[in-house]
Amino acid sequence: MPSHLSADRPAAQPPGRGSVEALITQARRLKGEVDAVRRDAQSDGSDPEERWQRALYDLALHQLDDLDEHLAQLRDGPLPVAPATAEPLPTAAVPAASGNTVGGSLLSRVGSAEWNLLTDEASWSGELYQILGLDPAAPALTLDELPSLVLDDDRAKLTAIVTDCLVDAKPIDGEFRVVRPDGLTRTVHMMGEPVLDADGSTASMWAVLRDVSELRRSQRTVRETRDSLQRHRHQAQTEHRLVVEPQEAELPPWRGSLRLPRPGPQTLDLAGRQLPSASNTRTGGDWYDAIELSDGDTLLSVGDLTGHGVSVTSGMAMLLGALRGMAMAGTEPGQLMAWLNQLLDATEQPALGSAVCCRYRPATRTLVWAQAGHPAPLLFRGGTGCVLSAPAGVLLGATSGAGYGQVEVTLEPGDLLLLHTDGLVPGHSKADSLDCLLGLAPRFETADTAQDCVRALVEELGETGREDEACVLIAKVSE
Repeated sequence: MPSHLSADRPAAQPPGRGSVEALITQARRLKGEVDAVRRDAQSDGSDPEERWQRALYDLALHQLDDLDEHLAQLRDGPLPVAPATAEPLPTAAVPAASGNTVGGSLLSRVGSAEWNLLTDEASWSGELYQILGLDPAAPALTLDELPSLVLDDDRAKLTAIVTDCLVDAKPIDGEFRVVRPDGLTRTVHMMGEPVLDADGSTASMWAVLRDVSELRRSQRTVRETRDSLQRHRHQAQTEHRLVVEPQEAELPPWRGSLRLPRPGPQTLDLAGRQLPSASNTRTGGDWYDAIELSDGDTLLSVGDLTGHGVSVTSGMAMLLGALRGMAMAGTEPGQLMAWLNQLLDATEQPALGSAVCCRYRPATRTLVWAQAGHPAPLLFRGGTGCVLSAPAGVLLGATSGAGYGQVEVTLEPGDLLLLHTDGLVPGHSKADSLDCLLGLAPRFETADTAQDCVRALVEELGETGREDEACVLIAKVSE
């Protein structure tokens, strides 16, 4: 260890035992609190963010372990230095050699050495022998021999820091990797100073060498899990954008009220809304749509293609495009459902979907509609609501050659029609959801526009909290 000759300033006095004990107590208390939080945050490791958080907890605990043991060493005094021809230390004094010293005492991970430049002798502590995996009975390696243990890629680094210390009297602070005789590779951090003689020349060099392999491994794990988390987030954002952009391109561009067809006594006042899932990442195949047909009728539809992701969104776009095209050609809702079923049945990637399709004829105020495994529209009239009796119809893509019925309903001025996809009412069963929607009748009765009705529905049911996204379309017959 350094002699008094190395001091160009008075040596700092060690802190009192009581103050060090207080620091040790604080470090251990903090370590216990961090460990408790880490245990509470345990998971199956499938979430990249949770893996990154766990790695940070482990790193913090590792560093707090080191802090605790460093403070204990400060309290107990410096380590002894073994002479060059040291006899093997007693078993109790030398921890058993192990490739994984992270669970051992700090004494097995911190050693000291002094190299005398005048006599070319070296003195090592017993712990340094263990770190490097050498026999404590063997002579300590000289500065010329030490690089023989160092990896080829790190020898220049070791040579540079030693040369700077011996020639320019610079403090040592560097890291390098050593290969022990047992084949294990360890990362060693060396800190030290030159020891000057009476003339100010470098007489020897002392250093403390610390095995930081486990600490560096923990830090590397944190970096890798952080990078994995960033890649996962970027991938999720990219996929979400690829899903959302086509979906937004297909859904109606209007977000407020819309009147179809041209203003008149039988005009439908329309408003729709897409409500996101709680995570805002489970974007699927829900849609709502309202277009004016070539003969002056209005087509209303809502539906849902099962699944999530880019393929589902593209499938929804295909289905909605086919629906619009066939409706423009004059296809009635029942036949339209049958052809959509045939279309899904013929796709290379099997899919299931549900839908409601309504054709409103303003001249007679009649609504012709069909459904494919989908919740029936709700009709509100005079402050009360009811479920329209549904014609036969199975899920789209479920059965080849399935037939679909259609029914006709005559609407009255002031009637309100509500079409929706599953999951519109979060946290409720289908029966409870229906009761909840029908219970909105008084609020709908006092609303002036379809957009006011959508706003009242969102206020009542909430805009978030759904397991999956949902759509609602409201049509109000002008009075």
